[in-house]
Amino acid sequence: MTTFVPAPGSAPFPAQVRAQAAMETRLLLRNGEQLLLAVVIPVLALVGGVLAARRLGLEFDHRAVDALTPGVLALAVMSTSFTSLAIATGFERRYGLLKRLGASPLPRLGLLLGKVVALLVVEILQAVVIGGVALAFGWRPEAGVVGVLAAGAGALLGTLAFAALGLALAGTLRAEATLAAANLVYLLLLMGGGIVLPRSSYGPAAGVLAWLPSGALGDVMRSAFIDGRADLSGFLVLLVWAAVGAALAGRFFRWE
Repeated sequence: MTTFVPAPGSAPFPAQVRAQAAMETRLLLRNGEQLLLAVVIPVLALVGGVLAARRLGLEFDHRAVDALTPGVLALAVMSTSFTSLAIATGFERRYGLLKRLGASPLPRLGLLLGKVVALLVVEILQAVVIGGVALAFGWRPEAGVVGVLAAGAGALLGTLAFAALGLALAGTLRAEATLAAANLVYLLLLMGGGIVLPRSSYGPAAGVLAWLPSGALGDVMRSAFIDGRADLSGFLVLLVWAAVGAALAGRFFRWE
């Protein structure tokens, strides 16, 4: 006769993170608003920018599709890791979901890691879609091995920087205020943050934009895909913003 012996305990930490990341990824992909920010707006920015350049005769230092695609990939990172994350986390706080998860065996570090892993998965899917559209328009990246590695490292560091800032925003404001603030910041950086268009397009403001996370990420991605090199100054700016965002989130984030 077999005797049942209970063995209470939580799953190993890596398994918890994988389960949380899988759930977060499904939630992101099922949300229509998140998909709009993650895929539709960046693709429209790419297609509209290329067509406008052709019709209006806009000139860049390189072909329009080559100049715009790296910036649109950077925009996709910002869309997901900042705006989508901030809005989703803000409403999770409002509905008490974070409070309940905080009382589960999943540690808070595991919750944050799960969110970051989910962001990276979605960003890979974004890159596939945006890259496919860009290739259809004749995009010919000159990245090489160094450029590809620089682009990947830049996307990762940009994700960390924007995610930290998004969590700091979502952890301090009410859900409705987070929704408004995240969308407003997104629109301002999209139009004037040096992320989609090269900073040289902004005239005297170009120097200031280099210190914004949007401008730094745009510079990193353009240097990687156009010049095949790593923009060390852009990496440094993103690293500083990631540290600042993490400090703000750690100090002011409220779980309920």
